[in-house]
Amino acid sequence: MDKTIGFIGTGVMGSSIVRHLLRSGYTVNVYNRTKSKTDDLVRRGAIWWDTPADVTKHSDVIFTMVGFPSDVEEVYFDEYGIFEAGKSGQVVVDLTTSTPTLAQRIDKEAVSKGMLALDAPVSGGDLGAQKGTLTVMVGGSQEAHEQIKPLFDTFSSAAELQGPAGSGQHTKMANQIMIAGTMTGMTEMLVYADAAGLDLKKVIHTLNAGAAQNWSLANYALRILKQDYSPGFFVKHFLKDLKIALDEAEKLSLDLPATKQAKQLYEQLQEKGHGDDGTQALIKLWRPEGKRS
Repeated sequence: MDKTIGFIGTGVMGSSIVRHLLRSGYTVNVYNRTKSKTDDLVRRGAIWWDTPADVTKHSDVIFTMVGFPSDVEEVYFDEYGIFEAGKSGQVVVDLTTSTPTLAQRIDKEAVSKGMLALDAPVSGGDLGAQKGTLTVMVGGSQEAHEQIKPLFDTFSSAAELQGPAGSGQHTKMANQIMIAGTMTGMTEMLVYADAAGLDLKKVIHTLNAGAAQNWSLANYALRILKQDYSPGFFVKHFLKDLKIALDEAEKLSLDLPATKQAKQLYEQLQEKGHGDDGTQALIKLWRPEGKRS
């Protein structure tokens, strides 16, 4: 517990992760583009700094969890970024879902400065972050992973090293490809069951006990019934992930028609103004507002 932690990006999931680190007794330095989003964390004992570089100067391990690859690049490589202040012996861990190419670039720069780097995107949404049961998909060196594993354990139920730099991001793309299918299946199932006049709560309970059981059904179906479209994971971020997955698939000479269809559906949803909703808002493509789902 002797490491001082830096955390950059205290959004829906990042703020919950910081709370777990604070509860575990770690000193946590924080930065977020919108300072007010750190107010609760500072009240709980986190220390605010004005730039990512300032966080880096005062931390042994620096976690980042921002929105898009362009944000990751800015946080690491800009004038007041992490690498401007980074020094030998520090470890940087990017929890953002980003590109394997950028993860490899971060790793290369870290090594040149005597630092260690991990790409470690997570799965489990806002509930997993709150409960400390996220799944972490790790890319990088065994040495770095062993150092950071006790920190992963404070907010995750699984954190497995998948391979060298970029492997965590590739694993997250595999995860998002799978989630794309379960989200379209779950929403279409509700539309069908509703049209057939079934009791949707009973249907959800029954399907969760059988072969159709999946994370999306277990975590989002009841939210939809309550018309709760708050973001456990933003539509705009999921669409970003699907674009990355399809770009990487193209590099691997793969055609993923179901994932392409899911991307098109989420593009329609964003075009309708729902980019800041949770991914369960996909059902809005079929169900007019106010009609029971």
